[in-house]
Amino acid sequence: MNYIIVGGKVLVEEAGDLVVREKNIFVKDGKICAVEEPSKEACESTDANTKNGGMDANVNHGRTDTQKDVCADDLGMEKQEGRQNLKVADFELVDASDKLILPGLLNMHTHAYMTLMRNYADDVDFNEWLFKRVMPVEDTLPVESAYWSSLLGLMEMVRTGTTTFVDMHMFEGMSAKAARDLGMRAYIGRGLVGEDLYVDGLSRFEQMLREQEKYESDLVKFAIAPHAIYSCSPKLYEQAAKEGEKRGLLLETHVSESDFEVDSTIEKYGKTPVAVLADTGFLTERTLLAHCVKMRGDDISIIKNFGSTVVTNPASNAKLGNGFAPVTEFEEAGVNVAIGTDGVCSNNSLNMFREMGLLSTIHKGVRRDSTKAPAKSVVRMATANAAKPLCRAGLLGTIANGAEADLAFLDLKSPSMIPQNNLIASLCYSANGSEVESVMIGGKWVMQDRRFPGIDEERVRYEVEQLAAEYLKK
Repeated sequence: MNYIIVGGKVLVEEAGDLVVREKNIFVKDGKICAVEEPSKEACESTDANTKNGGMDANVNHGRTDTQKDVCADDLGMEKQEGRQNLKVADFELVDASDKLILPGLLNMHTHAYMTLMRNYADDVDFNEWLFKRVMPVEDTLPVESAYWSSLLGLMEMVRTGTTTFVDMHMFEGMSAKAARDLGMRAYIGRGLVGEDLYVDGLSRFEQMLREQEKYESDLVKFAIAPHAIYSCSPKLYEQAAKEGEKRGLLLETHVSESDFEVDSTIEKYGKTPVAVLADTGFLTERTLLAHCVKMRGDDISIIKNFGSTVVTNPASNAKLGNGFAPVTEFEEAGVNVAIGTDGVCSNNSLNMFREMGLLSTIHKGVRRDSTKAPAKSVVRMATANAAKPLCRAGLLGTIANGAEADLAFLDLKSPSMIPQNNLIASLCYSANGSEVESVMIGGKWVMQDRRFPGIDEERVRYEVEQLAAEYLKK
């Protein structure tokens, strides 16, 4: 289905600056084919059509009658080759009045299957959390449990404006199946552990290859994901890097999340985790480094030199008592920074608005400088910055000609958005995700009026509640 989205305020980039402008968005075959200034004639015809009942004033349904005698030029489209013959009759008209339209947010590090463990292992230290609470539960869960848990997590992400997520999981095919069924964009990595990828790590690597063969699509892609330096040898990291290069896949891992991890790595290898990964060839422009809280020595310059992306997880890192990644130092050094929620068991939410707000305010406080981590920079971390390591710059995290039609529609009548003094600032400092009414991914409505047309929400809730009752007995 093709759409013309009119009447909304749109977050776009102009001359290197993020701004909010009134724009018409043309969506054709799942992509944005034009983003244009509305003309006076378009505004008048839109007003008349709405008043006459010819256009559904509710964006959440996304289905309207079109006004066939209005051409694309009347809606503000420039007369460029390939555009001048577009007719409104080829599109369905969507009224986005009183809506702020964002590029879909990108959650660059999470574990969707862990949604089952929300509010389960809280107020304990990191080592007890991971080794005594989380891992024992993971060892008992049936594979199919991860499908329902992941699906619930994906619903939470979409409901708060996220359209793309990067996952690290341990249950073959379940995260990918959930992403496929919901229609969400995903980059999915099977967590790898061991000394040798082709010996004790082989079974997990083969799982990743099987799920890639079964589920890879335009929306669902895959990644190679060694878990961490304390669970994988340098040899496995080197092998993973070579497989990633050969297959053209994203690389992702946890790194320098805690003092224990860094201290034990230095004791074992004589180097920090970042330096060890650099020696293995794992650091590339397509590498995501989740956490990076405990930077020591030359770690930041090493990451910068290899062009890898740091994924900061403010809520999770703070909640587990590990501290805060030095985000402002990364930015000052020119390191690309994106944002992730981490898993629900350590966050305990998948809400990127919460992460943006925490990130901005935390680093102002840590640096005692209210100019640090400004809203525009943080919003970029959740959008355009995140697209770079995915090799989708200009295609994801932006509303521009040729980009994927991944859009989040926020209700500007929500109390948290009023008054509209600075809408970009509102995304960090007052919005909380409840403002999101509808979400489009790849030109398809994945959520409309806060409902998921392709998902039995009641069934998902029931299945997760049953699993929690059976497997999370304390």
